[in-house]
Amino acid sequence: MHAITAQEQAASAPRSRLGVRLEVLTTPAGVVSLEATDDHRIKVHAGSPVRGACGAHRFLYTRGDVDVLPAGYSDVWEEDDAGTSLILRLSPSLLRRAAMDTGRDPDAAGLDLRHQVRDSQIEHIAWALDAERAAGYPSGQLYTESLGLALAVHLLGRAAAPVRPPRGLSRQQLRRVTAYIEEHLDRNLTLDRLAGVAGISASHLKTLFKRSTGLPVHEYVVQRRVERAKALLLRGDLPASQVAIEAGFAHQSHMARCMRRVLGVTPSALAGRSPAR
Repeated sequence: MHAITAQEQAASAPRSRLGVRLEVLTTPAGVVSLEATDDHRIKVHAGSPVRGACGAHRFLYTRGDVDVLPAGYSDVWEEDDAGTSLILRLSPSLLRRAAMDTGRDPDAAGLDLRHQVRDSQIEHIAWALDAERAAGYPSGQLYTESLGLALAVHLLGRAAAPVRPPRGLSRQQLRRVTAYIEEHLDRNLTLDRLAGVAGISASHLKTLFKRSTGLPVHEYVVQRRVERAKALLLRGDLPASQVAIEAGFAHQSHMARCMRRVLGVTPSALAGRSPAR
């Protein structure tokens, strides 16, 4: 029997300002020792089925099985097969922030230990973060922060319901936020910064912005970037690679993917319509 320490292979992007980070956990068959950390961890099984045992208890993990591991938790178990999982690491400060933003008691913002549960929302967030990691984080901090905050709010969901927030952003708040987005489309926008522009918390911005516009804030930003890229391509005086930078996309292929999804056309097709040609 070969005892190992679980190797958590960190993704290239650092923890976002709102305290979430995705790591990939790969373990060969054998004894696995998971060390305690200061972070809460959500472990989502992502590979082939893995059989194993924890003490006298036998288990079979399949894709999508979720473990909720509170900060300070450590464990040792044995796996019969090699395994791959996603680890979503959340700082305690993120849970406190989510609790305060949603009207809950921040001092009660902890997690209970849970093994092998199914939760479609946790899965959805984990797969979305992993897809973003695999693509090199082209959507920037705003998208990652939005997912991390949504996860924290979901994990706290069993607490008492908060007071219902207002129906949406005020006209002035919406005007300030959308103007800021337009002026900084070529920057790496963050949820915290946009919330500061509106003068509200990040959690409330996520909720109220969608109520006001019908779109999540990160999707609104993508659509505005696509529209800017479209205008620049139709103008015809910049190469597509430069257009991607001017519109705030991570690179040209990221712009192409977003443009196909939003407009149903490719950048080259738009460039072909420009007067300069």
